[in-house]
Amino acid sequence: MKKGALVVVSGPSGVGKTTVVQELLKRPGVTRSISATTRPSRGQEIDGRDYFFWSAERFDAGVQKGEFLEHATVNGKSYGTPRKAVEEAVAAGKVILLAIDVQGAAALRAMKMPFVGVFIAPPSIEELERRIKGRGDTTPEDAARRLALAKVELKETGKYDVVVINVTVAQTVADILAELRKRNLLEAK
Repeated sequence: MKKGALVVVSGPSGVGKTTVVQELLKRPGVTRSISATTRPSRGQEIDGRDYFFWSAERFDAGVQKGEFLEHATVNGKSYGTPRKAVEEAVAAGKVILLAIDVQGAAALRAMKMPFVGVFIAPPSIEELERRIKGRGDTTPEDAARRLALAKVELKETGKYDVVVINVTVAQTVADILAELRKRNLLEAK
């Protein structure tokens, strides 16, 4: 049986993580972990498909029971990775993508959890600002907070195995797939 692996994908808000991960998931043998969060659903997001949308009370109970591989508070909302699903997927020989922030990746490193770390960076801070403001779901204050956090997160790139600059989604996906193939985590084309 092929060995499974955990691949952590991080990057600042607005860099395109969700879009890149959606494209990667179209490849055979690649699946994703569904995170739990206390933030409300955005647009077409569905509970159990995109995230587990939990109350703060349910989330805190999960933390107390040790149900998470990692958890963090970002922009005032809690996010966490349910442990059981990740462990089962890796044991089944799958490449499981985990889209988490730098705090979550740091927590996994502290636990000595083996993973391949991929950091998606913007071409520039100006481009990231344009993307964040173009989402249409952020206030000017929220955009400023996200940009300030992005500047801090970008200082963490040296802790990742791979840094990919997201100029286009197609090239970013191709770069990540090439890296996974190089590490023998995916079959060659």
